[in-house]
Amino acid sequence: MSARLPSWAWVTGLTTGAIAVVAVLAVQADQGTKPTAATSRPSASATVDAKPSAKPEEEKPAVVPADSGTGRRIVYSLDQKRVWLVDASDAPRRSFTVWPGTVPPDPGAYTIGTRTEATTGSDGVAVEHIMYFAAKSGVSVAFSNAVDGSSPPPPAPDAQTGGIRVAKDDGKALWTFGTAGTPVRVVE
Repeated sequence: MSARLPSWAWVTGLTTGAIAVVAVLAVQADQGTKPTAATSRPSASATVDAKPSAKPEEEKPAVVPADSGTGRRIVYSLDQKRVWLVDASDAPRRSFTVWPGTVPPDPGAYTIGTRTEATTGSDGVAVEHIMYFAAKSGVSVAFSNAVDGSSPPPPAPDAQTGGIRVAKDDGKALWTFGTAGTPVRVVE
């Protein structure tokens, strides 16, 4: 006749065995290689030589052109293809590059006139934040941004476009800053 072991004995034996296996695995893991955190820092030359990949123009502070007037204004440089939003103390609050149209405004002083929330540009692209400030050769010149945030397609060789496109976030900032009557100074 054989004696039966009580269930508590089986449970105790299995638990003891499991604990022993875990202890053996822990000892083996402790004796293996261990990951270490990288403690080295990038070299000074790596930091200095690193070049940003997206819109480096925006990361460099751009100086407002000296011949752009004074006071609160929008400054547009034809040569630099750049706009500055300048506050009343003559401090630039924002600066960004633009995609000019084929009909540039003449250098001089203008003001924001008509503002249109959204329309279709002469290139067929849906645009918003349109702010007209000049006209030349029968073409209206205005700042705007594409609704989808895209850059404008290259204009056809004979196209007469006065739209000065800006990036979407810059368009929002320009729209907020450039209320009707805001001075615009165009410089070379």
